[in-house]
Amino acid sequence: MSLSGRRKEDEEERKRKSPERQGQGRHWRVCMTNCPTLIVMVGLPARGKTYISKKLTRYLNWIGVPTKEFNVGQYRRDLVKTYKSFEFFLPDNEEGLKIRKQCALAALNDVRRYLGEENGHVAVFDATNTTRERRETIYKFGEENGYKTFFVESVCVDPEVIAANIVQVKLGSPDYVDCGSDEATEDFMKRIECYKNSYETLDENMDKDLSYIKIMDVGRSYLVNRVIDHIQSRIVYYLMNIHVTPRSIYLCRHGESELNLKGRIGGDTGLSPRGKEFAKSLAHFINEQNIKDLKVWTSQMKRTIQTAEALGVPYEQWKVLNEIDAGVCEEMTYEEIQENYPLEFALRDQDKYRYRYPKGESYEDLVQRLEPVIMELERQENVLVICHQAVMRCLLAYFLDKPAEKLPYLKCPLHTVLKLTPVAYASEGGTNLTKKTPR
Repeated sequence: MSLSGRRKEDEEERKRKSPERQGQGRHWRVCMTNCPTLIVMVGLPARGKTYISKKLTRYLNWIGVPTKEFNVGQYRRDLVKTYKSFEFFLPDNEEGLKIRKQCALAALNDVRRYLGEENGHVAVFDATNTTRERRETIYKFGEENGYKTFFVESVCVDPEVIAANIVQVKLGSPDYVDCGSDEATEDFMKRIECYKNSYETLDENMDKDLSYIKIMDVGRSYLVNRVIDHIQSRIVYYLMNIHVTPRSIYLCRHGESELNLKGRIGGDTGLSPRGKEFAKSLAHFINEQNIKDLKVWTSQMKRTIQTAEALGVPYEQWKVLNEIDAGVCEEMTYEEIQENYPLEFALRDQDKYRYRYPKGESYEDLVQRLEPVIMELERQENVLVICHQAVMRCLLAYFLDKPAEKLPYLKCPLHTVLKLTPVAYASEGGTNLTKKTPR
C-alpha cells in the first residue's frame, strides 16, 4: 500500500473512532482526566440528601474545588409558589409530573452553564432520582457534556432514623412553614409513599459500571463502587466521616495573652490577668450549658492550654490547631512588619488568603493543615475547640460556607464563644450560628 493510501485509511479510522461519530450521531465531548464532575443524589425523601449535598458542597469549596448545589425542590418552589399537599407527587398526577420534569431540566441546564461557562468544577444535583430511567437520563446528559458522573445514595431502613430525619429536616422545610407539626408529618409520610413503589436502589450487579457510594442508615455501613479519580476519592473519604444526628460545635479563641496586650502576633506566651478571668467565665458558661459528652480540643500553645485548664475537664491537644506560622514576623507588631518588610506588608494586603509569610504559612496552607480537624469534627458530636484567630476563621469559613476571599476577614473576637448547629435548612449554608459572651 502506498504512503498516501495508508494515510487515507488512517484518517478514515480516526473519523470512525472520533467522539462525533460515536453515540449514533450525537455530539459527545471527550471526558478528560480533569474534566468536571456531576454528583447525583439518590434516595427517598427524608433520607438526609439535602443535608449531605450542602455539606459536600461546602467541603469541596473549602478545599479549593469550585462547587455548586442545584436543589430541584427549590426550583419547584420557585415555579409553584404555594405547596398544597402530597397529591402533587402522586405518580398519576400528570400536571405534577410535567412540572417536576420541567424543574429537573431547568436545573440540568443551569448545571451545564455552571460547569461550562462559569468555571465550576463540581455540580451537585440534589433530587430524589429514584428510578433507573431517571438516572440513565442524567448519566447520558453527563456523557454528552464531558462530565464524570458520581452517584450518592442515602438509604434508611431504621424507623427511628427516618422519624428523626422527618422531624429535624422536613418540618423545617419551606413547604411546611404554615402547617402544624402533626399535619406536616402526616402529609410528608404520604409524600414518601408516592415514591416508594417506583424506587429502584443502586444495585451491585445492574449498576456495576456506575461510580457511586451508598450510605446506609446515616453511616452504619457503606457500599462504594468504581471510584475513578482523585475528586471521587475525596468525596468518598468525606462522606464516610459525616453524620446527620443533632449536635453543636463550640468555637472560641484562647483568653487574652501577654502578647495580645502588646499588639504582637504569634509567639507562645501565657494568659494575661484578663485572659485568666475569661477562662474562669468560660468554665462557668460551659457548666451552665449542661452539654452531653462534650469533648474539648486545644492547640499545643500555652494560651489555649491555660484556657482549657480552667474548665476542670479532660482536654485533647492538637498540633494542627496551632496558630498560623508568621515566620520571620513572629512576635512583631503590624507597624514593625510595615517598617521592616514593606513589600511583604503590601503583598499581604493584596491577597490575604494566599499570602505566605516568609518562612511561614498562608491561610491557604492553614486550610490544608486543618482538613484532619474538619474530618474529625464531622465524626464527633458535641465539641468545644479552643484555638486561635486564624485557625478559628478557617474552621468558621467551612461551617458557614464563606469563600476564600472573605475567610481572612471573618470576625472572631477574643472572649466570645460561637455555637454552630448544623441543620438541613438554614440561611448560612446549613449551619446556624449563635454568639455567646461568657460572663
